[in-house]
Amino acid sequence: MIAIITGDIIRSESMDPKEWMPLLKSFLKKQGHTPADWEIYRGDAFQLRLPPSEALFKCILLKSMIKQKADLDVRLSIGLGSASYQTEKITESNGTAFVRSGRKFDNMKEEKTTLALSTGDEKTDAALNLMARFASLIMDNWSPAAAEIVQLFLEKPDWNQQQIAEKLKINQSAVSQSRKRAQFDLLMDFNTFYQTTITGLNT
Repeated sequence: MIAIITGDIIRSESMDPKEWMPLLKSFLKKQGHTPADWEIYRGDAFQLRLPPSEALFKCILLKSMIKQKADLDVRLSIGLGSASYQTEKITESNGTAFVRSGRKFDNMKEEKTTLALSTGDEKTDAALNLMARFASLIMDNWSPAAAEIVQLFLEKPDWNQQQIAEKLKINQSAVSQSRKRAQFDLLMDFNTFYQTTITGLNT
């Protein structure tokens, strides 16, 4: 089983690509090699292959990076399944993971959510997507400052609030308040639930 993330940058046309493309590329480069593991296409769309257990966490991380640009957001669809046909380019590969990710992504504008999942199991999808809609409501409303704090907590799990405060040159209480407003702990609970849920899937 693999995870395929299909995504695009929301309102990318409102900002110079120099403002967001380096952010997106720096994230993708840390996940693997292009074009086998990731590709950017149609200007602001992309696909990324990941181990299933990492997919939701990495979506939250990317969201925290893009949301630091006040007018931007990112739409993300996670598809879990197989890769029955693999080429040197991820965008030319195929399998249930690719199909599920792509089809779910195509429906996201209509569903008015920025995070969605497709596993091939109807009951699992219903539960995960209900949670994803709530998670979207939380993350879509992050301020740039809250998004920056979330990124640090995700990338520096061993750091305490005081270390993050020193890094950002703000006081510790501001870090604590931003963490609460960003619902960081709740999102990490969602990630744990997701990881536990997909462990038993046979897709």
